[in-house]
Amino acid sequence: MSRALALSVACPTCRASVEWSHANPWRPFCSGRCKGIDLGDWASDRFVITAGESADALSGAASLGGDLKQ
Repeated sequence: MSRALALSVACPTCRASVEWSHANPWRPFCSGRCKGIDLGDWASDRFVITAGESADALSGAASLGGDLKQ
């Protein structure tokens, strides 16, 4: 039986090479420190996922006289 090649990814925080395996409890991070830094960035709104406004929300704001940013 041949041994599978280990997948290597870059740590999202420090870009260090990390083996993607069950042996790494912090994957995809290289350490608990990098995982904590990333969590802090999300908690402090440094990273955000923006959602597009729906047509209903836009028409509702317009009917209420709200300002629309475009």
